[in-house]
Amino acid sequence: MILKELCNCLEQWAPLAYQESYDNCGLIVGDRSVELTGVLVSLDCVESVVDEAIEKGCNAIVSHHPIVFKGLKSFTGKNYVERTVLKAIKNDIAIYAIHTNLDNVHTGVNKMLADKIGLINTKVLVPKKDVIKQLITYVPSENAETIREALYSVGAGSFGEYSECSFTVSGKGTFKGSQNSNPVIGEKGIRKVVEEERIEIIFPSYMSSMVISALKKAHPYEEVAYSVLNIANANQNVGSGMIGELSEGQNSLDFLHGLKNSLNADGIRYTNLNAKKIEKVAICGGSGSFLLQAAIRSGADAFVTGDFKYHEFFDAENKIIIADVGHYESEQYTKDLIADFLSEKFPKFAVHLSEVNTNPINYL
Repeated sequence: MILKELCNCLEQWAPLAYQESYDNCGLIVGDRSVELTGVLVSLDCVESVVDEAIEKGCNAIVSHHPIVFKGLKSFTGKNYVERTVLKAIKNDIAIYAIHTNLDNVHTGVNKMLADKIGLINTKVLVPKKDVIKQLITYVPSENAETIREALYSVGAGSFGEYSECSFTVSGKGTFKGSQNSNPVIGEKGIRKVVEEERIEIIFPSYMSSMVISALKKAHPYEEVAYSVLNIANANQNVGSGMIGELSEGQNSLDFLHGLKNSLNADGIRYTNLNAKKIEKVAICGGSGSFLLQAAIRSGADAFVTGDFKYHEFFDAENKIIIADVGHYESEQYTKDLIADFLSEKFPKFAVHLSEVNTNPINYL
């Protein structure tokens, strides 16, 4: 397997278009044409993880957190970021990061966290907007089904839990080709009236070029008439955080004790408890304080995440219990998620799970 195949597989699962603007997902170090000897999966990519990759004969590392967030102006080894990148380059080891794009897909980081703490009936807490487009095109009625199938085959027409979604209106189309045209139907210089269907179909914005290419390849006309519109609908399977339910309500303290055990947390910071049963829980792997108000609006009884600042705890205002389990603790199983995904996709290829604990925080 070559590195390009690995990148393509990961990006079909968590498209790079779904990363946040501040992030740096994708291939950070490496030549896409290189043949892989093994892949090491980790939460972070630091020097000790590169050493582990060398020891295990892996020439690619897939980490959740990117080693490079901002542009580097020098590579002198003056900090851990530069030293890690230098060591990877010297040892021909590729580095790939799958970060907020994996946070934002409904089968990603937050689903793994939800499963670990026993949530059911989960859905994205804040679905993303401006990630859906609509294609409108016109095709002879006899070719309409062929066009629809071509568009479905590349992923157009999927919406939430539904696929092969489209809308069709029948009508008459007219055209007259110039003397330089080569019409499939009718003759040049003569107006032609054709029974046509107007097909409307939605697709993820990042797939625009693929969808248009499929349309043009399958369409019978020499000149294909189409338009692409931005759609305001949010994609319910893409976005920040997740919300779900416990199979049975729990009192606040029992919930926190269970949370600590299931995440092997050394400590949980939390707001004032109340007598209300915990039934509905909002979560966000990593730093999720920006989702507090959304969690409150959703009617969640508790919000599980990491990295809350002191004054942000006041914002709960006794409307919800904040349970700050720690950044590492909320994302520690992400490497298992990635490794399981790659092992399923490439069952005959060596995928290794990093044994290095990269948590930079210690507790007494």
